[in-house]
Amino acid sequence: MTEPSTQQPRQSPPPPAGSGGTVPLDSTAQLLTRITAQLGTQLSLVSRNGTRRPMHRTRPSEALRPSDTLRPSAAPRPPDAPRSPGTPTLLVVAHGSRDPQALRTVLALLDRVRDLRPGLDVRLGHIELNRPLLPDTLDGLRGADAVLVPLLLGRGHHVKHDLPAAAAAAPAVRTRVAAPLGPHPLLVEALYGRLVEAGWDPADQGSRSAAVVLAAAGSRDPDSAQDTRRTARMLAERLGVPVVPAYASAATPTFPAALRALAARGRHRTFVASYFTAPGRFASAAAGAAPRTAALPLGAHPAMARLLLHRYDQALSATARSGGVSLLASA
Repeated sequence: MTEPSTQQPRQSPPPPAGSGGTVPLDSTAQLLTRITAQLGTQLSLVSRNGTRRPMHRTRPSEALRPSDTLRPSAAPRPPDAPRSPGTPTLLVVAHGSRDPQALRTVLALLDRVRDLRPGLDVRLGHIELNRPLLPDTLDGLRGADAVLVPLLLGRGHHVKHDLPAAAAAAPAVRTRVAAPLGPHPLLVEALYGRLVEAGWDPADQGSRSAAVVLAAAGSRDPDSAQDTRRTARMLAERLGVPVVPAYASAATPTFPAALRALAARGRHRTFVASYFTAPGRFASAAAGAAPRTAALPLGAHPAMARLLLHRYDQALSATARSGGVSLLASA
């Protein structure tokens, strides 16, 4: 190649507007540069597995508290992060709700789980009311391994019957069913964080006028009520004040009855802790009964994401020891 001349090349004038002509290129090098740039743009939209990469990735953020967002220093997970070969899918099983905030909250929680463990295949299935329904998610996992982790807070009909039945109805998927989320210290951490956001003052610890109502959904299963009472005891130890479980349905006391009973004992500075995984009808009823701002549901609190992964790992460890499908007791 010869050295380029210092004299500016003569450029052809642009064609008249509307003439249909093209602007001539200054040199072959410019042509190659443009072609290379266009190829680079197109290739950047293709991931390593040959599928088209999405133009952008959104994270649902409506109604999320500051604690639900990632730390500024946390690097976002690439949309095409490679999955670990042979690692079972984490299939989070949510109940479902007609409240549109519920699905957005659960999706934000799943995003947080993916950020904590890049490469893990994390999917969602609902028991009812929302898509994707659990059978549909299982149908998309034919020939794979999956751990069903209930986004449920205690033992009850859904955990004892619905999840094992759904797993049995999907023989093409090698399934394990993990324990429900509660009781567990990480739930207490999330409950405490939500209470502080709602105005709980750590200086109230040991106060003779303060108390907390742990507002839960309720169940006719005695194991479910036992799990809720255990969580209430753990939270009371953390707060240093009485914590009374109350229920939206199927069990007593109700939210108003629990608040009246505490007031009769001189506990007038009473907070309501929402023992719900996401917004919905029961969470709204608890907030409506609260004498002051009720804590938000547990949602995408960081401790919730860690707990989902803990139950997933726990199920894998138990199955490795037993060599079969497992349903774990809460621990």
